[in-house]
Amino acid sequence: MERERQDAARDDDHGDEEKEEDKQESYLPSKAAAVHERLRVSGEKELERDAMALLWSAIAAGISMSASFMARGLFDAHLPDSDAGFLVGSIGYTFGFLIVILARQQLFTENTVTAVLPFMSHPSAANLWCLMRLWGVVLAGNIAGAGLAAFTFLHLPMFSPEVHESFLSLGHKVMENSPFEMFSKGIVAGWLIATMVWVMPSADQAKAWVILIMTYAVAIGEFPHIIVGASEILYLVFAGETSWADFLLRFGLPTLAGNIAGGTFIFALISHAQIRNDMDIQRQGRRGAWGFARKHDPRRR
Repeated sequence: MERERQDAARDDDHGDEEKEEDKQESYLPSKAAAVHERLRVSGEKELERDAMALLWSAIAAGISMSASFMARGLFDAHLPDSDAGFLVGSIGYTFGFLIVILARQQLFTENTVTAVLPFMSHPSAANLWCLMRLWGVVLAGNIAGAGLAAFTFLHLPMFSPEVHESFLSLGHKVMENSPFEMFSKGIVAGWLIATMVWVMPSADQAKAWVILIMTYAVAIGEFPHIIVGASEILYLVFAGETSWADFLLRFGLPTLAGNIAGGTFIFALISHAQIRNDMDIQRQGRRGAWGFARKHDPRRR
């Protein structure tokens, strides 16, 4: 009985928090502003987290993201080499994203949106330092986790030779892109992931479907993602199929720049700009063009 009362009290507290959030959001000028505010608050919480907590969560996310690499390799090894096989096999790419996002682990491309919003709202040297600290810790942890998983896949007797060849093929397919193609395609991947993050607060019970659809689009477009790609290319590095220099200069830096450009400088900046304009209008005491016109209409006296 005591446990039931405690559970009921927690549910009431959670309900009160949701009501308070809804009340606060009712004062915002638009629904888009409400989404922006939720993501900004989430970003502030991430920026305030301890570095070691961020690092361990990021390492876990890097390992979890390797589920995309593993699942896609398994599918490709058992599916025919055809367009239909490619479309079905690409579903495996979504697995890591589903695990990481629903488990609330730290993923770099997700943080390029949420963590940057507090800095955009209040640009300062202190907020910039917090953002760079978060990005650095999460990126390092993600790549370390992805590398650990790739090394394990290669050296432990987990998979058949056919699956091993499929893993190598995935990496070689990514490395067919030039550095500029990595950057250009990485922009699209960053933009799609940012769109997914922006839609999530409004998705309610459909979050898994949002993740699946958006990341499936990344897969079939063969747009490189810095963390999933890290598993694929590090598998090649550990197998002696490519060099560390190629991993860093041909894949890593161009893809990272593209993901950041697509997720931050295109999507987040534009989305923040529209919200900032809404907030400016509200602070000036007018509700958009029609409200402004009515307020200043000389016939309304």
